[in-house]
Amino acid sequence: MAKNDARANRKVWFVTGSSRGFGRHWVEAALARGDAVAATARNPDSVADLSERYGDAVLPLALDVTNRKAVFDAVARVHSHFGRLDVVVNNAGYGLFGAIEEITEAQARAQLDANLFGALWVTQAVLPIFRQQRSGRILQVSSIGGVLAFPILGLYHASKWALEGFSDALAQEVAQFGIRVTLIEPGAYGTDWRGSSAVWAEPIDGYAALREARRTPIAKSGDPAATAPAILKIVDADDPPLRFFLGAVPFELVKDVYAKRLEAWAQWMELSRSAQGT
Repeated sequence: MAKNDARANRKVWFVTGSSRGFGRHWVEAALARGDAVAATARNPDSVADLSERYGDAVLPLALDVTNRKAVFDAVARVHSHFGRLDVVVNNAGYGLFGAIEEITEAQARAQLDANLFGALWVTQAVLPIFRQQRSGRILQVSSIGGVLAFPILGLYHASKWALEGFSDALAQEVAQFGIRVTLIEPGAYGTDWRGSSAVWAEPIDGYAALREARRTPIAKSGDPAATAPAILKIVDADDPPLRFFLGAVPFELVKDVYAKRLEAWAQWMELSRSAQGT
């Protein structure tokens, strides 16, 4: 009876970008505590080992989040397989490095397809299920780059700022159905974000100094594995936050940035009022 009760009370997760980095750590943490997980990745072989360790508690799936139909099909399959869906983590994405002038049309569209539209398709696919259940948690993996900006990352920031905007609106739309949305905003961590998964635009000499500065390893990078307990607490919280920083560094950076924004708006407020017209 205890085993059946535990199985009945377990949460069912749908996680994109499960093969490495944050996604992998969070999938393993959920499975280790007895939850069930649909672990999606472009290459399902990269998550196949999880089945050997956790059996039918994990469903490895091949998924390209930029393919809207494939996303809807995958969500439907997971819901049918496990009988419910409780937690969705939109983690798939990558960094595009390049000055605005350097970014090609194809690179810009691919960045938005993966980081923004992929999360949008997954969100749209799960909402009918969550509304019917009148419950559900959506974790959108944003970034410190979703609330402030650095040079040589303009299109990455565009994707994350857009994710922040639609998720803020989403949270207000779906609260009435018992659905909660949390934007996870990591600082610098020792993931592959700057490594093999990153895309670098063809350089223009004029931006060489800025580009080289962005290549410099960031000091005090966090340990991705250390984030898993925090994510489990966010998932289990009765009243989770809309926005949650991973790591101590983002808060210090954002305090300064927001103070400067408020100062600039206030400095020009007289001119702003004159533009009211009435």
